[in-house]
Amino acid sequence: MTLPAPPLLHIPLVSPWVARFAPLVPRTAPVLDLACGGGRHLRHFRARGHAVTGVDIDLQGVGDLAGTEGIEIVAADIEAGPWPFAGRRFAGIVVTNYLHRPLLPVLADALAPGGVLIYETFAQGHQRFGRPATPAHLLQAGELLEAVRGRLQVVAYEHGEVASPRAGVVQRLCAVADLAPVAALAGSPEPHPVPAP
Repeated sequence: MTLPAPPLLHIPLVSPWVARFAPLVPRTAPVLDLACGGGRHLRHFRARGHAVTGVDIDLQGVGDLAGTEGIEIVAADIEAGPWPFAGRRFAGIVVTNYLHRPLLPVLADALAPGGVLIYETFAQGHQRFGRPATPAHLLQAGELLEAVRGRLQVVAYEHGEVASPRAGVVQRLCAVADLAPVAALAGSPEPHPVPAP
């Protein structure tokens, strides 16, 4: 299933980071695209068969999706207003090119057990390449790792300079809300006997 881009609006390609980890989200399970913009990741996950929810303060870029089966579009100021998804859990949460630090713990709490957080945004050093250039919109080294420490199991993390889709410095994280295996290893791990075949 391919969803068309809205007329007169260029939708960039799906982030390779998001595409790489999208298969970790259980098939058809609900996905939240935070600050969804033009909906490129909303469309990607819907095409994969997921029920999707997109939230943004400006829904112009996803106006063509209103009323589409399996797609919920929510207009909300997630920085000034209340969290619009209180009590809801998602199997996947995608955030790209957006940072509002007070939401980092909220996102971890909004993941269902086994849910996947896929995050990619700008980091310190990006100011050499243009906007965003203010510290409020640039992650510090290791900041995403610290935000999920003890809460989510990190699958992959990167921080560095990229050339595409445009030159910049980004930080990327994929983490899963399933710490049972980690909790079992708390303290000094003991060797486990291997059962005989």
